[in-house]
Amino acid sequence: MASSSAAESSSRLSDRGFYAARRSALGLRFMVLLMHVLFVGAVFILDPTLDWRIHGEPWYIGLYGVLVLLTLVQYFYTAGSCPGYVIDVMRAGSMMHATFVNTAALSKWYIFEETILCIWTAALCIESLCLDVDKAWWKDFVGVILLAALILILIFLLLLWLFHSYIALTNQTTYEIARRKRIFYLRGVPERVLPFSKGICRNLYDFCCSSQKGYILEAVPPSEELEARAARYTCRDVICCRCC
Repeated sequence: MASSSAAESSSRLSDRGFYAARRSALGLRFMVLLMHVLFVGAVFILDPTLDWRIHGEPWYIGLYGVLVLLTLVQYFYTAGSCPGYVIDVMRAGSMMHATFVNTAALSKWYIFEETILCIWTAALCIESLCLDVDKAWWKDFVGVILLAALILILIFLLLLWLFHSYIALTNQTTYEIARRKRIFYLRGVPERVLPFSKGICRNLYDFCCSSQKGYILEAVPPSEELEARAARYTCRDVICCRCC
């Protein structure tokens, strides 16, 4: 009886945690959608010339609308895709480096599209602020706040770009960067050595053009190879592009 009641209580707790996480994810998706609607809607309200552009330059506004729609579709598709938990595949062998290709590629494209959209929206906001027409003072005030928010978001997106680019160029995972000292298969690896890097060019090719899907498992290189990689770069190594 005691074991069955404990199992029921644990099942209820897990169900509550699942529904709470689901509500949190849905709330986050709604907030992202609301932010896009508010920012794009504010740009159209603040710039009186956009009404003319819709008729005079339909391709310009059409491309902008397609980018907004594509970015939202990419976000919802990425948010609803399998996150590729490394722990699920690490149970088979804890000495393997696991990369989930699908999540990395989707995140890369979403960040790219969101960055372009943010730059384009900021450009439209700057154009509306520079217009030499009579308009209410609150429009300029809202435009300045909107532009400041877009600049902050753009800085965050650029930092994400730098971080994801570093991960792609060095063939690492976020899990390995955050918990390098706690991961069992990385404990014997020298601090400055990136054990799974194949060179910048090969890493970039595998990240952008790999035809593999799902998990990619890589074994830790032999200790002799790791010790050789730990050696400091010489002038000959730099000339021969050893890092590439």
